[in-house]
Amino acid sequence: MTGGLYAAFSPASADETASSAEQVAKGRELFLVSCSFCHGQNGEGIKTQNGNQLGPSLVGVGAAAVDFQVGTGRMPLTQPGAQAPRKPEVFDDSEVAALAAYVASLGPGPAVPEESDYSLEGMSDEERQAAITRGGQIFLTNCTACHNFEGSGGAMPRGGHAPKIRGVEPKYIYEALLTGPQNMPNFSNGNLSPDEKRDVIAYLGSLDEMPSYGGFGLGGLGPVPEGLAAWLVGIGLCVGAAVWIAAHTTRSTKKKVDA
Repeated sequence: MTGGLYAAFSPASADETASSAEQVAKGRELFLVSCSFCHGQNGEGIKTQNGNQLGPSLVGVGAAAVDFQVGTGRMPLTQPGAQAPRKPEVFDDSEVAALAAYVASLGPGPAVPEESDYSLEGMSDEERQAAITRGGQIFLTNCTACHNFEGSGGAMPRGGHAPKIRGVEPKYIYEALLTGPQNMPNFSNGNLSPDEKRDVIAYLGSLDEMPSYGGFGLGGLGPVPEGLAAWLVGIGLCVGAAVWIAAHTTRSTKKKVDA
């Protein structure tokens, strides 16, 4: 009777609760079909007979982790590996939201961020530049070892790789920082505040507008391709020029001796 009276006087709240319950139920149906083989029927995770982790527990990972992994097509995973590559999405937005709602119901965890969490809307030009500067300092301190100084990615030990994060949607960058997918450490709000995450996203966005100084950028992959280009092109041209000069010097000397 109390529930009926509450629904009568607060229909909007009752409808919202029913809608949320329907979304969770839909998410569970999708989960059982597409995710339970690796993660268990209740998201508890599954281990193989050898004790290896087939799929980790999803209890407490939160909706943000699901939105990132499924929204970028990394999950469902087609082949086990050190790093799940991005690929075309299997589920549409409503299905991703339903899966996220179901996993969020398993235990408390990070929620999907709002656009206001990572957007620079409403900031003046001076505030934007300050945010980009702060984000660059944070990125260079914490992220360049794996993702390269301009977010072009790079190789990692044991077959892993840090993906390119240039041109990635801001929401997914925020969620990756928050949840730490695969080999990436997570930066909780206690380690990196929401404003600092927003500043990192602002810095990455500014890289697309930044001109490339110093000639060919070579993909921005750092000293390895630059050194390779220096050896093959730079030193190669020098050696070729030296051989050419030596050959012509020898011919000139022979002509003088014959004369």
